[in-house]
Amino acid sequence: MNIKQILVCGAIGISALASTSQAETLKASHQFPGGKGDVRDEMIQMIAKEVSAAEVDLTIKVYPGSSLYKPKEQWAAMTKGRLDISLFPLAYASGRHPKFDATLMPGLVKNHDHAARLNDSAFMQEIKKEVEAAGVIVLADAWLAGGFASAKNCILDPEDIKGQKTRAAGKAFERMLAGAGASIASMPSSEIYTAMQTGTIDAANTSSGSFVSYRLYEQVSCVTAPGDNALWFMYQPVTMSKQSWDKLNTAQQSALAAASEKAEQYFSKEAKGLDQKMVDTFTKAGIKTVTMSTEQAEKWRQIANETSYKVFSEAVPGGKELIDMALSVE
Repeated sequence: MNIKQILVCGAIGISALASTSQAETLKASHQFPGGKGDVRDEMIQMIAKEVSAAEVDLTIKVYPGSSLYKPKEQWAAMTKGRLDISLFPLAYASGRHPKFDATLMPGLVKNHDHAARLNDSAFMQEIKKEVEAAGVIVLADAWLAGGFASAKNCILDPEDIKGQKTRAAGKAFERMLAGAGASIASMPSSEIYTAMQTGTIDAANTSSGSFVSYRLYEQVSCVTAPGDNALWFMYQPVTMSKQSWDKLNTAQQSALAAASEKAEQYFSKEAKGLDQKMVDTFTKAGIKTVTMSTEQAEKWRQIANETSYKVFSEAVPGGKELIDMALSVE
């Protein structure tokens, strides 16, 4: 259920529909660089500007770069009403909600058009039910593609990662990469640069946007871009505390919903451009840039099926059904 459906159905409760004249200031947090052309920051900034222009006594103050909350602290803060809004990688909350690991599952999302189709699928309806049950609502959908990079060699076939200490985003990717012979180091994307600089890790996977905004071209010798056969897609929606939403009057809710819809459309167009921007940036920096073939991507999916999909299906209640729902979307 998206924010427009919530408004129509009244699923957020009667209190959210009561109009008041109280001015509200909301705090929006995210971990990504601010003011440097990162489309995730731009998405939040757009929502803040559109809401301000609506003149409904609603202000959104944006705190980029983990300046208000550390990356993985944001979810709990939203569920408790301490943080109003975040652009949050949902898989970061999988420790509390194991189903969220499905939103960063190797090979489930093939490309940007496929991601858009998934937004309207039974798969994402189940994910959003879990989000809402925790006291959070989704204001805007956002999927980012990503890839692999290494200081040692290009990563195309599974054997290319063998023996490398690798940062993997989320447990599902960790399992697949471990299945291919990598050793694993866990950390937010904001810490990859330092870890590579100090030799703590040899390789990493993350989003195209993070590859550029965190200047990882300064630390690697080769990058595997998403191309036509992306293994890496991550759901990073704009989310909001239900407690904070309920405090808004009808006009404020409508303005925020409209701003979020506009930002979602903007992001959808820009997300594809992020992949090309990564290719251009790394090529300009003299870094070798490659993409996987269909055959190479399928080798990785076979490992994922034996590791990530298998563990998720067995360990998470309803996990197999979620995987099947996603795989059924062509």
